[in-house]
Amino acid sequence: MTEIQNKKIYDLEARTQEFARRCRNLIKQLPKVTTNYEDGSQLTRSSGSVAANYIEANEALSKKDFIMRIKISRKESKESRLWLNLIDTQQIKDLELERQALIKEATELMNIFGSIIRKSE
Repeated sequence: MTEIQNKKIYDLEARTQEFARRCRNLIKQLPKVTTNYEDGSQLTRSSGSVAANYIEANEALSKKDFIMRIKISRKESKESRLWLNLIDTQQIKDLELERQALIKEATELMNIFGSIIRKSE
């Protein structure tokens, strides 16, 4: 587990990148069962997309483009939460704690992006 989870990162770009990095670290430690290969692959894509689309939003050419990218980040956060709920930690304590922390982080990111959308529209 990482020490970052006890510290809030207020730079959202850094926070989304840290979320993607932590998801990748979790995936590397997962038990090697068939479902984890697919679910881990999907989690890799969706967690990376949260960060990538947030970076794109910050470079948006218009308000409409900004809102669209933030909506995609929110959608990918929600999808990441799905994959985190599906992966099998086989009740390994450290992995399960990190999985739960990442589910919480995905939920917080969804809420942050939702708030940005409401304030931007």
